[in-house]
Amino acid sequence: MCGKSFSLKGSLKKHQLIHSGVKAYSCDQCGRAFTRSSHLQSHLVTHSGIKPYSCDQCGRAFTRSSSLQKHLVTHSGIKAYSCDECGKGFTVRDKLKQHQVIHTEERPFSCDLCGKSFSLKDSLKKHQLIHSGVKAYSCDQCGRAFTHSSSLQRHLVTHSGIKPYSCDICGKTFSQRWSQNTHVRAHMEGNYSCDQCDKSFRNLSSYSAHKRSHVTNKLFHCYQCAQTFTSLSALCKLQRDHSGLKSLPSLDHSESEDTERSSGFCVRLKKLEIRLHRVQIESFKLVLN
Repeated sequence: MCGKSFSLKGSLKKHQLIHSGVKAYSCDQCGRAFTRSSHLQSHLVTHSGIKPYSCDQCGRAFTRSSSLQKHLVTHSGIKAYSCDECGKGFTVRDKLKQHQVIHTEERPFSCDLCGKSFSLKDSLKKHQLIHSGVKAYSCDQCGRAFTHSSSLQRHLVTHSGIKPYSCDICGKTFSQRWSQNTHVRAHMEGNYSCDQCDKSFRNLSSYSAHKRSHVTNKLFHCYQCAQTFTSLSALCKLQRDHSGLKSLPSLDHSESEDTERSSGFCVRLKKLEIRLHRVQIESFKLVLN
């Protein structure tokens, strides 16, 4: 079936069980099944909580010697397994297999709270920590807390003064990769037009910032034209445009025609009953698409 050869007939028979798909030995604690009794016995050790094999480099402990040996490879820096799709390297074959699922675009694991889906079960578990509100990892220098250990590690770089990421165009350096990516977009000149308001921008960074403004809660609503605004001052400016005024109404009600007109506008502005309300906004991802 697979061409693998063995020196003993008994070994061949044991191997053929793998191809049969029969898993007669199951764990009474988690239900996981195995083709061989020896594999079940090895698995049961994981439920005992005993981890006699520890890494002398990082202190991480394991229930099996084989697991420790696999772990030690991660400290070697050798990445013998690479992805055919993107070239990313991995020290362990299992990590490569997990990574390859990303390229299939299959996302079978979804969050019950927000509906976001993931290609890996571990990614879903990490995401669910965000909803829990638990931030178990805190910075001992500034007190900022994080839900993930990896997020804390990235944050600590900002305190080190090390800036390993640099802009190829102007040479500016950054401590975080995302900061570098944001900066580089400022150099990407072109004609970026907003499909919601027809505004145009010269660089991608300004365009992206503008797109985010469309998903900000807009609390101020003009009843005359149904436009919405993030600030009261912007709404008042529009109301002045509707009334034909070019400047702010004067508070000094004296003899000039302009003052009378301004005063009249103040009265009308009160009658407009500027309403505050929340506008249902589509998700940020949909807006950027």
